[in-house]
Amino acid sequence: MSSPQDPYQQGRAAYTPQQIPPMPEQPAPFGLPGEPPQQPSRRKLWIILGSIGGVLLLVIIGVAILVNVVGSATNQARGLADEFTRKVIAGETAGAYDEYLDPALQKQLSKEAFISGVRSLEMDSSCRPAYNDLKVATENGVKSADVMGQISCTGKKVDLAYRFEGSDRLLMTSIKLRPAS
Repeated sequence: MSSPQDPYQQGRAAYTPQQIPPMPEQPAPFGLPGEPPQQPSRRKLWIILGSIGGVLLLVIIGVAILVNVVGSATNQARGLADEFTRKVIAGETAGAYDEYLDPALQKQLSKEAFISGVRSLEMDSSCRPAYNDLKVATENGVKSADVMGQISCTGKKVDLAYRFEGSDRLLMTSIKLRPAS
């Protein structure tokens, strides 16, 4: 049934492996000939850069809030210390006593004892305060501020240490004014 010249046999014999074009194992780096080159995807890069930028923004906002909160409490304590010290230096000791001292401290230290103690320091208009240590804290809604430094006058120095406490308004709960040694 088969003839010596089978058409299938003849087609196979005419087909040689050299006629098949070689298939590339990897795509060409610039695509197939005639196609525009593919742009590399930068999506991952933008996601990473966006994430880093977001984290940096949150850190900056957190630091700004922290500096503002701590800075405002520190500025408030420094302002109270400045106002009180100015009144004491100016000789307005009775007003400083009434306005800045906590009622509990007023029970421990009479107005007369406070006034005579400040007068014994003999401060005048040449005196200038300098605060070298200022600590502010808040615990259970109660703010506290410890202020330490010196009042420099012509020919003498006075050490100072104040403690202010309060929830709404800070009042002086402790005071130390004495000649520097």
